Amino acid sequence: MRPATTQLPLAVALVAISTLTACDGGTASDGDDCRIAVSPSPGSAGAGAPDATGGVRIISTTGFEPAPEHCTGRERTAEFEVANGKHEPYTYTVAFSVTSVSSDVVRSTDQVTVEAVPAGRSVRRTFTAPPLPPEGRGAARVEIAEVRSVPSDEVGAPPGACPPSGVRVTADQGDAAMGLRVVGITLTNCGTRPYALDGHPGLTPLDEDHRPLHEVQVLPGGGDIAEVAGFDAPPRPVTLAPGQSATTGLMWRNTHTGTGGATAAPYVRLLPKPGGRPVTLVPELDLGTTGKLGVSAWKKKSG
Repeated sequence: MRPATTQLPLAVALVAISTLTACDGGTASDGDDCRIAVSPSPGSAGAGAPDATGGVRIISTTGFEPAPEHCTGRERTAEFEVANGKHEPYTYTVAFSVTSVSSDVVRSTDQVTVEAVPAGRSVRRTFTAPPLPPEGRGAARVEIAEVRSVPSDEVGAPPGACPPSGVRVTADQGDAAMGLRVVGITLTNCGTRPYALDGHPGLTPLDEDHRPLHEVQVLPGGGDIAEVAGFDAPPRPVTLAPGQSATTGLMWRNTHTGTGGATAAPYVRLLPKPGGRPVTLVPELDLGTTGKLGVSAWKKKSG
């Protein structure tokens, strides 16, 4: 006979905790054959419901409820929906946090990329959570931690073939010290023809809603932000043969003077050169109250 199922309360709007479980008889077979029912997430009445974060919401979860000791090795999954309310295809990166209810400690934040969601459409995907430690074998919850979206035509390094522009653009994780932030950007010629660059790339910082932050002052070089070796090197023409790369960098300070509000720019639209294809990157600029962003000139990458 199967044990009775138990209903657990849902914690918050974006939290989905599976609440029904049943295990086969008294002994676990090979592979720990435990059946898990599905629990719907709140607010599943339609895309854009109040529980959505950046157009993303959890639909249902499995495996997040507490289980008998012999029910081990089960997958914890969350079905989620991405709704693109914009007028062009967007690519979404969704970060999930998985928390043990007993310890209330976030064990991990994992990302899922959903490519090219059509304008005005919704798609559903599944997130598989990593295993929790032994102390987290009880109930757990999954939340949408963060959502970032980029126009699909402006993804810097799409998977697969070389973009029509003939170049791939990526940003590194950056470096931070004493409030100074530096992020490196690499452009690689993945095409079949030489690619010419000259001077500084064009930059437009964007807010959470992809609106330009015109109040941010973009400076060639480090300006009065900081002196970093090589950052203020004079611009020189660069020609990249197929397979070669060039680098530039972003510099800013996360300084708060106590006057005015802080500026956050999750996105930057980068134009490698006049007439080039724009690329939207996600460097997560935390500009404090400085309102200044430095950019170095393109430099051919050695090796």
